[in-house]
Amino acid sequence: MIQLENIIYTAKTHTTGGRDQGTSRSSDGRLEVRLSRPGASGGGTNPEQLFAAGWSACFISAMKIAAGKMKVALPDDLAIDAEVDVGPTPGAYGLAARLNVTLPGIEAEVAQHLLDATDQLCPYSNATRGNIDVRIKLVSRMIRTGTVSEAASRAGIVRTPQLRSPAR
Repeated sequence: MIQLENIIYTAKTHTTGGRDQGTSRSSDGRLEVRLSRPGASGGGTNPEQLFAAGWSACFISAMKIAAGKMKVALPDDLAIDAEVDVGPTPGAYGLAARLNVTLPGIEAEVAQHLLDATDQLCPYSNATRGNIDVRIKLVSRMIRTGTVSEAASRAGIVRTPQLRSPAR
């Protein structure tokens, strides 16, 4: 279990009614949402949508920290399409998640290194690691070939040449 060194922030909400026409309100009044079951008609959101929004926003914030450490400039059009599944497990219910990350203009190797570093920093990733099936996928990138690029060099990534056996 991860122990916090110190508490930076505590989110507080009050929820009534659950998924069935419930509501959640934050203690500071900045959040007030109506709740509903996934796929139900009418207004409201469901906990899986809130989890997907929270995780993807947190992942982007963690990515900014990781990119700063790696000296990599993030594109303005960085985006995450998060998907959170809920379904039965033996005797209970569980979650699965996919974060589909778009990093246009960043070399594939640098982008993957950045995603790996971000996954280690993000509190949501740390909380879910080993508990649910999570897939973090790079879905858009620019690929360069040849020598080590300036971005890869700044990020501390050294590309080793692939040696091929001569054709026979």
